[in-house]
Amino acid sequence: MYVRVTRKYQVTIPKRVRELLKIRIGDLMKVSVQDHKIILESVVKRTEDPVEDMLNLIKKPMDVDAVKLVEESWNED
Repeated sequence: MYVRVTRKYQVTIPKRVRELLKIRIGDLMKVSVQDHKIILESVVKRTEDPVEDMLNLIKKPMDVDAVKLVEESWNED
């Protein structure tokens, strides 16, 4: 695969590579040089299921009444 360097010294990561590594807009990338090669590494590690990642942030189940929270937020104004 080849990419072109622009006037601002930017390159576009090919779509196939972005999809394979799950790179998204705004992701932080690490750039280094090894043996005259530019190494670009994704700092964010993603899994197949982002919902599962979010659910794993909470260690134990929470008892939350979502409807009540929404109704209470209406009364805050």
